[in-house]
Amino acid sequence: MHTTILRELDSIEQTLGRIGPAVSIFGSARIAPGSAVYALAYDIAERLSNLGYTVISGGGPGIMRAANEGASAGASQSIGFNIALPFETLDATYQDISLVFDNFITRKLAFAKCSHAFVVMPGGMGTLDELFEMLTLIQTRKMAKVPVILVGSQFWNGLLEWMRENLESSGLINPGELGDIELLDHADAVCASIGSRIPLIAPENARAA
Repeated sequence: MHTTILRELDSIEQTLGRIGPAVSIFGSARIAPGSAVYALAYDIAERLSNLGYTVISGGGPGIMRAANEGASAGASQSIGFNIALPFETLDATYQDISLVFDNFITRKLAFAKCSHAFVVMPGGMGTLDELFEMLTLIQTRKMAKVPVILVGSQFWNGLLEWMRENLESSGLINPGELGDIELLDHADAVCASIGSRIPLIAPENARAA
């Protein structure tokens, strides 16, 4: 296991040297192609890619595939941080760079080190785990404060309200921390927010001809 982790750490460093500004898109593996949420993730990824951002996803099906597929249709690189799971088959069709991790800990580190912003689509346990991991790293200043955008007010409003009522009001998180999380519904708003905060355009992000 030690050797595997070292290999995965080395692959992260190599990837960092091959990309510029990058946006990670999180979301459920269970979202079906053809659904409105899948289409929205695809649209966001394609627009970000055409703006000049590398797009990173978890490399699996659902929202992750939508992100890689959308980014692949754009002008910049599409990256998949895949996790080896017994019940999923790796499909790197839309990935210009494809890393396969055996360990969730190094995969999360890859997202943290390579991403300049996080776009979080609707998802389950894995998506929530990734979201709160990045929020914790930002809160504890182990990672720079970067944009964290939740997409889908109908899906996320309940969680944010619960956090205000049960965490913020009780002093379990600092006042104003939730204000750093953006809640948006449309691709143009997501891209405008990221574009206003993350400098464009990095030529090294462009996909090789």
